[in-house]
Amino acid sequence: MFRRLTAFAVLIWSLGFLWFAVALPGPLPANVKTDAIIVLTGSQGRIEHAMAVLAAGKAPDLLVSGVDREVRPREFAVQFKVPARLMRCCVTLGYRAYDTRSNAVEAAQWVAEHDAKSVRLVTADWHMRRAALEIAREFPDSVRLELDGVPSHPSFGTLFLEYHKLLARAGLNLWEWLR
Repeated sequence: MFRRLTAFAVLIWSLGFLWFAVALPGPLPANVKTDAIIVLTGSQGRIEHAMAVLAAGKAPDLLVSGVDREVRPREFAVQFKVPARLMRCCVTLGYRAYDTRSNAVEAAQWVAEHDAKSVRLVTADWHMRRAALEIAREFPDSVRLELDGVPSHPSFGTLFLEYHKLLARAGLNLWEWLR
C-alpha cells in the first residue's frame, strides 16, 4: 500500500512538473490595454518589455517593483533608455520589495493608490504562476490581473526550484484557507 501511494505521489509530482515546465505562460496579445503595468525586477527582458508596452500606450502607468535602493531614477532611465517624459509622468520605481511576496504587497498598495481596475503583470514566463498567485492574494477581487509572461530559456534547475516554490506557496494558501 505504501509503495502504491508513493508511486502515485511521484506520478502526480512528475506530471505537475512536466505541465509547469512545458506550458509556461506567454505574452499577452498586443491589443490588450490595462489601467496599469507592474513589472517585477529580475531576469533580463522584463523591464524592457514593460517599457515597450508603456511606450505603445497599452497602459498609462508603470510600477517597477523591487528596484535596488541604490538605483536612482536617472540611472534607471539611462540604463533602460526611458525618455524623460515617460519617467516624469508614468514610471514609479518601487524600492520596498525584496522578494516575490513583498512585490505583491508593494504592488497592491500602488494599485490602490492609482485606483487601477486592470493590471498587466510582467515577469519571466517561469516566474509568472507564483508571482500571479502572490499578487492575486493581495489584490482586491475587483482588480483584473492580466498575465504577460516574458519568454525566456530557464535552466532545469530554475524550473525545478520555481516549481517547488509554487507548490510550497499553494500549500500555504490551502493551509490558511483550511484553518
